[in-house]
Amino acid sequence: MDNVRIIYRILKALEASMDSEEFDERMISAETLGISQYRLYSILRMLVKAELIEGIAVDTDATGNFLISKGRPRLTLQGLEYLNENSMMQRAMRMAKGIKDSVPGL
Repeated sequence: MDNVRIIYRILKALEASMDSEEFDERMISAETLGISQYRLYSILRMLVKAELIEGIAVDTDATGNFLISKGRPRLTLQGLEYLNENSMMQRAMRMAKGIKDSVPGL
């Protein structure tokens, strides 16, 4: 699975959790996403640094090991905007593919 899809799945899970007081970490676990723990932490670190999510801290020590400060991960406004833009882009790509598939010679 490519990183963009993993990011989208993480952000969608966080969006879905906005209606709950509790957050089920299994929704974005490495196992659920089908990736390694190291890749998950790398992606979460990128999402925090890009200010798409907040509520957790992901850093590395001098030897490159991840240091996780777990809290309640939440989407930021930028994260919601990313989801919205990504959803519109996916719909446009599906529509373009549908047109290409239905018009011979394209």
